[in-house]
Amino acid sequence: MPSPTLEESVKISGSKTPSLQRIATIDILRALTMVLMIFVNDLGSLRGIPLWLEHVENGVDGIGLADVVFPAFLFIVGLSLPYAIDNRRKKGDTEWQLVLHVLTRTIALLVMGVFLVNGESINYEAMGFPPYLYNPLCCISFILIWNVYPKNASKALVFTAKTIGIINLIILAYLYRGEEHGVITTFAPKWWGILGLIGWSYLAAGLVTVFSKNNFIAILSAWIFFALLSMGYKAGFVPRDSFINFIPNAILGGTLTGLAMGGVLTTIIFRYFRKKNDNVKLTLTLLGFAGLLIIFSVLTRPYWKLAKLGATPAWLFLCSAFTIIGFVVIYWISDVNRKANWFNFIRPAGTDTLLCYLIPYFLYAIFRAVHLHWPDFIITGGIGLLKSLGIALICVYITGLLNRAGVRLKL
Repeated sequence: MPSPTLEESVKISGSKTPSLQRIATIDILRALTMVLMIFVNDLGSLRGIPLWLEHVENGVDGIGLADVVFPAFLFIVGLSLPYAIDNRRKKGDTEWQLVLHVLTRTIALLVMGVFLVNGESINYEAMGFPPYLYNPLCCISFILIWNVYPKNASKALVFTAKTIGIINLIILAYLYRGEEHGVITTFAPKWWGILGLIGWSYLAAGLVTVFSKNNFIAILSAWIFFALLSMGYKAGFVPRDSFINFIPNAILGGTLTGLAMGGVLTTIIFRYFRKKNDNVKLTLTLLGFAGLLIIFSVLTRPYWKLAKLGATPAWLFLCSAFTIIGFVVIYWISDVNRKANWFNFIRPAGTDTLLCYLIPYFLYAIFRAVHLHWPDFIITGGIGLLKSLGIALICVYITGLLNRAGVRLKL
């Protein structure tokens, strides 16, 4: 659903230094996470499936597969950040330009997040809209505004397309009518949505990465700060009714930004050992870090539970550990043993993740427009799981088709 570094792959080229060569691991890990995100989002249409696949209910101490996908995505946001920022520095960006880049990407993610969140509580009768148009119209606008147009494209055509996208969003916001507890509401940031939460986390982690300039101590200190902030926030040490409440909870709560900063820290460690071409020490160090995080999760769980919906420290530590382990496994498959081609069929989900994230909004709108009702056997048990996986892979395939047709999103 996505990384603010959603499409910014590891693109440090032209160097013989191993740590600066492009690695396939991050793209593949991002692609797998996006496929899983679409898969678990479709599980709500099924019945008779194992509970461990679904989200754990609010207030319950536990974790399901669906609860590890979003934190993995945030962690990957952090994994990509040092590469993305170093790449822009190599192109000549100043510190101010880097900060501006982080700010503009954050704003874009917040805008998309707010529009899609409003779509969750829309009252189509009050708005006078067919029940399947709002989200696709929003997504078309996002594509018009943030598409990567060919360099030889007419400037007037590009300007017109972006202007149409912006005007369309303004009209949708003006016409919007939602409903909460039986009351008709107008367009407003009810909450930031998945993309918005990624945006705020990216803002904090991105600024830290820019100003730390890959300094290990600075990045480690930032990660420790947000981990402690996560615990302090859950313990009630952070005042909930004070002047600092203007800070978004995605940052003030510590947990979500802690996930992104964990990714940044992991990349710094990874690049240090990769530069030395020492994959054994690299693996042992990262697995040791993951083991330490699991211990932290065990130690903090009795105090604040293990829960996604509570954004608890135990959830932060455990999901970070899971993602590090996944990163190491994929690194050995794709980069050490050079089997990245095994994952070619999901590559578009890793290289144009934002577009892939938007495809389900079109797909479900089509299902709704044609009044599609799945037969019971297709939405039950193992067959249902295959159906959800099929939906995810179809979204990846459509993303690839759109990429080849010249549609590619980049913030």
